[in-house]
Amino acid sequence: MIRSFLTVSSGTLASRLLGFARDSVLAALLGAGAVADAFLAAFQLVNVVRRLLTEGGLNAALVPAWLRVRESGGAVAAAAFAGRVLGSIAIILIVATALLALVMPLAMAVLAPGFAGRETLQLATDNARLMLPYLAFAGPVTVMMALLNARGRFALTAFSPLLFNIALIAVMAVLLAARPDAARAAQIIAATVGVAGLLQLSVLVLRRGAAIATPLRISFDKEMRGFLAKAAPGMMASSAPQLLMVAGAIIASSSPSAVSWLYFAGRLVELPLGIVGVAMGTVLIPELTRAVRGNDHAAVAHAESRGLELAVGLALPATLGLIVLSEPIVRLLFEHGAFTADDTKATAHALMWLTLALPAHVLVKALSPAFFAREDTMTPLVAALLGVVLAVGAAFLLSHWYGTEGIAAAIALGAWSMAFSLIRRGAKTFGFSIDADARRRLPRIVLAALAMGALLWLATQSLLTPGAHGLVQAVLLLAVIAAGIAIYGLFLTLFGVAGWRDAANALSHGRSDPSS
Repeated sequence: MIRSFLTVSSGTLASRLLGFARDSVLAALLGAGAVADAFLAAFQLVNVVRRLLTEGGLNAALVPAWLRVRESGGAVAAAAFAGRVLGSIAIILIVATALLALVMPLAMAVLAPGFAGRETLQLATDNARLMLPYLAFAGPVTVMMALLNARGRFALTAFSPLLFNIALIAVMAVLLAARPDAARAAQIIAATVGVAGLLQLSVLVLRRGAAIATPLRISFDKEMRGFLAKAAPGMMASSAPQLLMVAGAIIASSSPSAVSWLYFAGRLVELPLGIVGVAMGTVLIPELTRAVRGNDHAAVAHAESRGLELAVGLALPATLGLIVLSEPIVRLLFEHGAFTADDTKATAHALMWLTLALPAHVLVKALSPAFFAREDTMTPLVAALLGVVLAVGAAFLLSHWYGTEGIAAAIALGAWSMAFSLIRRGAKTFGFSIDADARRRLPRIVLAALAMGALLWLATQSLLTPGAHGLVQAVLLLAVIAAGIAIYGLFLTLFGVAGWRDAANALSHGRSDPSS
């Protein structure tokens, strides 16, 4: 499980780092004004649907269903089921894309009510329509990725999303050299989003498409309707972090540049969330499904315990690091071209509050597979919806007093509401199985992270100053981050949580990825 987790995490890390490069160029092209707000509001709409499908949502419903069909009917029946899912979801998304294009002005007015009566609303509508073709490609991409995950083949699904960012970066690099006006540049980037989706689909089809979903059919019979009824709540629940960001953007749209500040702050939180949270959902769901269906209580306890340890062990130090290093990181990544020093400060302040949501998001990603493995997608959905409602209400109140920072704090509050709801419901219905090793190691992991955070704060006070040259700042920041990682590893070893030999043994004895 650890080996598969690292495969998914490595692919997600590479994609997120490319995403930072993409957003750094985007900030230089568009800055944080009206054009940027319009583009990012549109991109956030498409991005939510993309994450809703591709980052664990459909995976949560399809993996248990496919495994059940394969166990009862064999490989041929499983391939036929997959072909029907692929054809049905593809046609649903094609129709939904066409309908959304027609009602896009209304959709953007709902998602960004603060744009009403301004040119920004029309810009956002135009950009969103140009991005829509991506949604038609996202469905088939997601089905094939989920099927590969069900078969324990994680490498291709982990690294194929890199094509999305590679295509956007290539186009933006050309635009940066050509320097068109910001509105025209935003339209060209928006049109490239669909091309990026086509590239990802092409790679999956050429590599694996002919073998995993045949014959291709469109079907809405009783079995398929039952699957879709379970899949829809799971997809909504898995996109909870993005739903919270959309809720925040709705409130922020009335304040100039606030949507941009929240977006760039959210992108930084998504790096550790992607590395840990996406891998949790991708790897834990098939592991727990096999254990639950086999009634193997020891395997369930092992998967849940290791998943929780990995979640806390990676999310907590990342949270402390982002809080301590918020302004230097934002300055290094985004303060170029049209993105000013004032934008850096506003984004960094939002990031400090938004980062408090990270441990909650990762806990949700670690806890949700326990429900998905039992084919319960409604409980995570209810928790997600309650968290979004709470976040919207809190953001509306706090934004009046604290502006963008208040909205970021409200998003964190909504995330923790989701986590506590799942903990309470899981403990009541089936109980979480945490073994003795996890109970021993978790407090030590927390202590090691706190010690690292304290030392990191001391280092930033003396080493990282705003007036230094950009290259010097970059080198010092990377050195501080590397030192923080090393110190955290040292504390984990000193506290008896894990050592290098333990990690090497886990990797060498882990199950290899057949798609590597």
